[in-house]
Formats: sequence, C-alpha cells, structure tokens
Amino acid sequence: MSITAIVLAAGQGSRFRAEAGADQDKLLADCVGLDGVVRPVIEQVLKNLPSAVADRWVVTSADRPEVIRLAEIYGCKVLLLRSAGMGDSIAAAVAASASANGWLVVLGDMPFIQSSSIERVIAGVEEGGISVPVQDGQYGHPVAFGRAFGPGLMALTGDRGAKPLFAQAAVCEVAVDDPGVSWDVDVPALLHYL
Repeated sequence: MSITAIVLAAGQGSRFRAEAGADQDKLLADCVGLDGVVRPVIEQVLKNLPSAVADRWVVTSADRPEVIRLAEIYGCKVLLLRSAGMGDSIAAAVAASASANGWLVVLGDMPFIQSSSIERVIAGVEEGGISVPVQDGQYGHPVAFGRAFGPGLMALTGDRGAKPLFAQAAVCEVAVDDPGVSWDVDVPALLHYL
C-alpha cells in the first residue's frame, strides 16, 4: 500500500526552549543520528523515512524557513499552518492529501526511529486499520492509518492527537526492538541517543 507521510513540525517546543533558551528551536538543534552523522533533529527525522514513502508532507509554520528548506531538500511538500495543535496539523495535512491510500503520522522531534521500524509499521496497516510500533509493551511512533480513517483524521482539532481513533479500529501492534519509537527530544539532554 502506498502511504503518505505527514511529519508534524509546527509545535513550539516550549519545554525545550525553557531549558535551552527562548531562541532555540529543537527541530534545528544538532543531533547525532543513528548513522553517527550530526544533523538538525528534523533532518534526522526526514532522513530516516524509508525511500518507499514517496509522498511526504511536512506541516510547519511560516517562521521556520530552515525547516521548510530541509523539507524541500528531502522531497517533501510543505503545508504552512498557524496552529501548533497536533490535531489541527494532522487534519490539515490529511485534507491536503485526501486521495492517499493511508497516512503515516511522524513526529518531527523523534530523530532516532530506525527506517526498518517505519517500514514494518507501514506493512502492518490495512485500509480499515491502524498500525503502531510497540517497544517494551508501550505504543510508540510513527502511527499508520488506513484510508478509512481519512474523515476521522480530518475531524481532529486543537492539540488532540489521533489516539481517540484507536477505539474504533483494528489496531495492528508491530513489535519492534527500537527505543527510538518512544524517544522524543523534549529537552536538550535527549538530543543524545544512548
């Protein structure tokens, strides 16, 4: 199934800024990737997307020209959004890619997810289902949604994510050995993968 990736990169990262400084954007913070190369967090996220994901969207704000530039370098369409709410971001991106067969929701601050884990999550999704990676018994990211969830995803608002949709779905739990699926860079100390 061909699936559209939606990379959420519109949040303000207030916890990160509280520790690193108000002018520090966590998406642009230097981070050593799984391959040992230093890149900005958002670039690590985009690099880890498997090549099989051809249709890619990055949702961000107009005041992030470097995020926009990196998104375009990695072949992403850019959707500019004023709201930092996760629900608003998902809804807008799904509406913009409404003809997709399904959507992979990727958080822009999770730079340590293995490409192989993403591929397995995509392989687990069906039209009427949701596929989620599970590490040590805990749900992680990214999450794939089958085409049937388009209307539900487009109805999301504010900062509510898509978790409520899980109650209506056959959820495919994909067991992974990948701490990256639950590792988001909320504070500067988490920029370094252990």
